[in-house]
Amino acid sequence: MKQDGYQAAQPLDTRSIAIVLLTSALWGGTPVAVSFAAASLPPVAIAAVRFLLGAIFMLGWCWYSRTPIKLGPGQLKVSLVAGFLLFVQIASFNVSIEWSNSSHASILINTFVFWVLAIEHFVTKTDRLTTRKIVGLVVASIGVLAMLTIDKPDESVQAADQPSLTGDLLMVLSAFLLSIRIVFLKYALKHIEPGKLILWHDVFGVAMFAAYSLLFEQMVLDGLSLPAMLGLAYQGILVAGLCFALQAHLLRKHSASQISIFSFSTPLFGVLLAATFRDDPLSTWLFVSGACIAGGIYLVSTQRREAKVNE
Repeated sequence: MKQDGYQAAQPLDTRSIAIVLLTSALWGGTPVAVSFAAASLPPVAIAAVRFLLGAIFMLGWCWYSRTPIKLGPGQLKVSLVAGFLLFVQIASFNVSIEWSNSSHASILINTFVFWVLAIEHFVTKTDRLTTRKIVGLVVASIGVLAMLTIDKPDESVQAADQPSLTGDLLMVLSAFLLSIRIVFLKYALKHIEPGKLILWHDVFGVAMFAAYSLLFEQMVLDGLSLPAMLGLAYQGILVAGLCFALQAHLLRKHSASQISIFSFSTPLFGVLLAATFRDDPLSTWLFVSGACIAGGIYLVSTQRREAKVNE
């Protein structure tokens, strides 16, 4: 008997696991790409370009999948709210990277998993806390506290970026906003097709990013470097475009719970990419923090899969 479509899903094969790890690596590299782009453009302008490219990709995706893009009754309001949540979350994400460094950002943004867990337990009551999930939360909290209080910038180490407490706290806020956005998108998908929702939330988000940037940011296009352009292309084409397409491909064959188990690898990829391309220092406490948060994500992610197997 099928339950929640889980038994109908195919087990992950080697090719699918490779694709999942590729998407995790691409997401993990997003803070690095933002850091390169931030050398030439202000943070909110970067978001405008990123999601403009994403909207163009989604327009093509909707055409390819024959998804109608005209908004139906009630869908405009849902898309506007989704666009606003995108605006506040990504704006805080990009600003926090400018105030901190890529490795800290890669780890802290992934705490959104635990905020989602708290919202679903205390607010929507759609997924309850278990002993295993509580242990995951405690382990991850230790990692966050270690990063905020112990992993201080070393002035003797030359690095492209240096972390700051203000930037790290803003990234935690961005992770919280991301969790609200995810929970809202789950609600919104009851009223609008996925491709259409992502397209319009990108469009409305771009309008807000552009308006804010024009009003409050100063832009000098003459200084747009090749690394900055590559960073923008990475965010818009590979992350906002390719990752969505790969996820859609995987979800046709596998359950979301099978795929989500690998999300623990995202902060680890982020730290390695930040060290490789931004020369971020790899301190002992950074490894401790990353391992704690990755371990917490693993504990939380595997709980749902085990529950389904035992049903």
